[in-house]
Amino acid sequence: MLDPTLLTTLQEAQSLLCISHVNPDGDAVGSLLGMGWLLRRLHKDPVLALQDVPPPEFAWMPGMETLLTAQSPAYQQAVRETPFDVVVCLDASSQDRMGNAYNPSVHGSAPLIVIDHHVTNTYFGHINWVDTGCAATCQMVAYLAQALGVPLEGELAECLLTGLVTDTLCFRTSNTDERVLAVATQLVQGGANLAQITERTINRRPFSLLRLWGLVLPRVRLEDRVIWTTVSQSQLQEAGHRSHDTHLSSLLITADEADISAVFLEKAMDDGVPAVECSFRAKPGFDVSRIALQLGGGGHPPASGCTVSGTLEEVAARVVPLLQEARRAQAIHREQSIRDTA
Repeated sequence: MLDPTLLTTLQEAQSLLCISHVNPDGDAVGSLLGMGWLLRRLHKDPVLALQDVPPPEFAWMPGMETLLTAQSPAYQQAVRETPFDVVVCLDASSQDRMGNAYNPSVHGSAPLIVIDHHVTNTYFGHINWVDTGCAATCQMVAYLAQALGVPLEGELAECLLTGLVTDTLCFRTSNTDERVLAVATQLVQGGANLAQITERTINRRPFSLLRLWGLVLPRVRLEDRVIWTTVSQSQLQEAGHRSHDTHLSSLLITADEADISAVFLEKAMDDGVPAVECSFRAKPGFDVSRIALQLGGGGHPPASGCTVSGTLEEVAARVVPLLQEARRAQAIHREQSIRDTA
């Protein structure tokens, strides 16, 4: 049951800013654009903003031309310096994940609505709708549309199905249940093209990414069922890969001998302070969200991430042992649970 306050706040707002998290993925982009289409169907004109440019595999999505990023000339004035009646944050588990799209000194007086499905959500909004039983935030936006009487069709359906497909890896993750499939069915019935979305977001990879894999995979290490590697800025430049998403953590976790994968990606030092983006994946029965949360990040048990200060070598040396220790503890707990139920 949706909070009536959330519905009323959206319906009464005259100006809305909708944002999502830094380094946006398919669910972030899909839920943000989907919310835009939903609100336009309610005769509103929301501003949609992200700090970072979405990966190129989402450039085709309907409404992308309305999205403002930090690279947009109008971003500073239209987003950071403009007050709004309501701010809606989608798919972000904590306030810092909104990046500079949220300016507390300008936006702080407006109600902040948080719509998210991450188990690590910190409930940082004034109105928090967090449903960890949903496989994607796009699933929640679909429920919101239904509650507001907006049909799941056209561009709205296309954007929301994109988020469902990418966050469930084309309906293969363990949280893909009958509710997810029911929403997906409605979106397809509303005109979303599942085959086309899958082809564009799951099946295709830019040549620069394949070149990057060729540079990085020889450095992969496997220790104590944790498989990991590092990605430097020089490797990104050599490969010509400009996106933050390397898809490596999902690739590495396919190894039979691994329960947890980690990829450490060196961030560009714009402010002179070294930092590393960490991406974690886990096999069913293991949980990487706790480590990510401990390190200031968040996510889901099978897929989480964080940003840690330090050089590549320093961060990997610090984080890998934490992952190995967590994996061992979780393995012992699993074995004990199996014995207890035998």
